[in-house]
Amino acid sequence: MPPVRVFLVLTAFACGGPAAAGRADVLQREAESQFQQYRTDLEDLAAWCTQQGLPAEARQTLDVLGPTDPYRLFIPDLPRTVGPAELPPDASQELAQWHRRLQQLRTRHGTAFYDLARRAVRRRPSLAYELALAAIRANPAHEAVRRIFGYQKYLGEWRTAYEVRQFRSGRVWDERFGWLPKGHLHRYEQGRRFHDGRWITADEDARQRADIRNGWDIETEHYRIRTNHSLEAGVQLGEKLERLYTIWQQLFIRFYASQADVVALFSGRAQRQRTPAPRHQVAYFRDRDDYNRSLRAAMPNIDVSIGVYIPNMRRAYFFAGDDYDDRTLYHEATHQLFQESRRAVPLPGEHRNFWIVEGIALFMESLHREGDYWALGGLDDPRLHAARVRLLRDDFYIPLAEFTRLGMEDIQTSPRIATLYSQAAGLTHFLVFYEGGIYRDALVQYLSAVYSGRDTPQTLADLLDAPYPEIDRQYRQFLAETFRHEQAAP
Repeated sequence: MPPVRVFLVLTAFACGGPAAAGRADVLQREAESQFQQYRTDLEDLAAWCTQQGLPAEARQTLDVLGPTDPYRLFIPDLPRTVGPAELPPDASQELAQWHRRLQQLRTRHGTAFYDLARRAVRRRPSLAYELALAAIRANPAHEAVRRIFGYQKYLGEWRTAYEVRQFRSGRVWDERFGWLPKGHLHRYEQGRRFHDGRWITADEDARQRADIRNGWDIETEHYRIRTNHSLEAGVQLGEKLERLYTIWQQLFIRFYASQADVVALFSGRAQRQRTPAPRHQVAYFRDRDDYNRSLRAAMPNIDVSIGVYIPNMRRAYFFAGDDYDDRTLYHEATHQLFQESRRAVPLPGEHRNFWIVEGIALFMESLHREGDYWALGGLDDPRLHAARVRLLRDDFYIPLAEFTRLGMEDIQTSPRIATLYSQAAGLTHFLVFYEGGIYRDALVQYLSAVYSGRDTPQTLADLLDAPYPEIDRQYRQFLAETFRHEQAAP
């Protein structure tokens, strides 16, 4: 399935490891200087456009930088087509000059970002990925960076290796039916379906797949979805899951890849995986009743859920209908990605630090579309709002020295579970956005420790290089600042 072409890593130009917070090194200063020069050059070109009577082009030039928000991560949807858009043949001399200057500027800065990324990769892998992101945003046609993120040129478009294999095998992608043999598409459009070696009507196909044990199997690049709702609904769900996967993969590269792997990737020496990783398994029921009936034996309290990931079954379960929402999908699918993308203990957080297992899933719930970008976080996210209410209005807060000692059962059986989840969500937003992201690298290291079972109640304080009372103070300060910003917003 064609994945969303988005790239981001959980770092920022101003962030290093926790011990390096506030101590900018040479590479970091160079990155900041390069980014500022890029902004200045774009602003200069926009000013020239205004002088030449090209207001639309001035706005388009500034739009290249993309939106900014200290409490939101923006993930660009990059173009699939290889090369910049062409100007019409009758374009004016001024328009042609703007177009040429903009492409030259973006190409030059894309190269500068990439060169700096290659220098940074051994010492600061996270900074190297952020610079690679800057490079590909500046110049989406930068072939070396496209390769880093798994893309190659194919018939004038950027495609993943998986997509290229599908096309070369004679298959095509359709947004309704998924991957099909090219010769099947026309019949599918006419209401026919290929099942058990013969062609039948779509209605007959649906009757035969009413029981999920005989449901449709939709395969995407990273997922295998079994559904008895409809082929089309399964394909749509697959698109959402692939979108989440692509974003998660870039956010948490250091969760599942070693520093040596990252260095090899930037050097072009990364080894192609000979055996494809198993696809993540998902079941998608046609309605809540079918969902409850099928899962009640394994989970007697399944009726209270609207989606679940069961680690020992290595499968996520969802259902269609009024109760479905994307936030639940992203939450449970995030649990699945962390559990299955590297060697992990069966129940991360079972005895301590369980809050971050839920906190990161609550944060990933916030994934949503904003124009040409996918965004995470934001002052208006209901989870962050609830965290502010609990702390600033209700004055409810469990200090981290105690909170990190709570295991799975402590939280999930607590009568205050909703309040505890609100604190977990607020703390995760804090680790992502505090002071421009100084704790983001530590967050990934913390997740790695918890999922590998190497964590202790003191792990987070050690990674942040600060005592828990100080982190508690910073968290309260962070929520107070988000409240002030929210009140000041138009």
